[in-house]
Amino acid sequence: MEDPIYSLMADQPRQKIVQIVKDYGNRLFRFIRGRVKSDEDAEDILQEVWYQLNNALNVGEIEQVSGWLFRVARNKIIDKRRKKKPDSLEDFSFVDEEGETLFKDFLLADDTNPETALLRELFWQELFVALETLPENQRQVFVWNELEDMTLQQIADKTGEKLKTIISRKGYAVKHLRQRLDTFYKEFLSY
Repeated sequence: MEDPIYSLMADQPRQKIVQIVKDYGNRLFRFIRGRVKSDEDAEDILQEVWYQLNNALNVGEIEQVSGWLFRVARNKIIDKRRKKKPDSLEDFSFVDEEGETLFKDFLLADDTNPETALLRELFWQELFVALETLPENQRQVFVWNELEDMTLQQIADKTGEKLKTIISRKGYAVKHLRQRLDTFYKEFLSY
């Protein structure tokens, strides 16, 4: 006969996983969906995240569950992109939560294709010229967040500024850069 205490202990991790899926499922799916081409890809990656969570040695020892989940999701997205090489420029982009097309992965990719390398070099040149037109504090927030992968909260902590101030600076920087790079962006997409 099974020990009731052991049975209760065995159910606790399972219950915790079920609760995590309920708490983070929709948010995590939206995060993944904004970075992949289809719902099917997002669902596949989400399943891989849940599988990895289920296989974690001790779910209770994960201190920052949301951070862990989103880090695993980001790694799975990167793994998927590495397995499948994009065929067109649009394959390098993804649409963010505001519906805007972003090319960060394309710009940071290590590709030996001469055309892609030339486009990337031209875009980086245009971006750095546009960055120089920003006020220093907006430029720094943009660089730290977009190019050095610091979270806005980490930037706020580093600078001693309020998070809302950092968010505003990032917003102004993005708006300004979008306007400055609009012509190049249109040429970039039509290439």
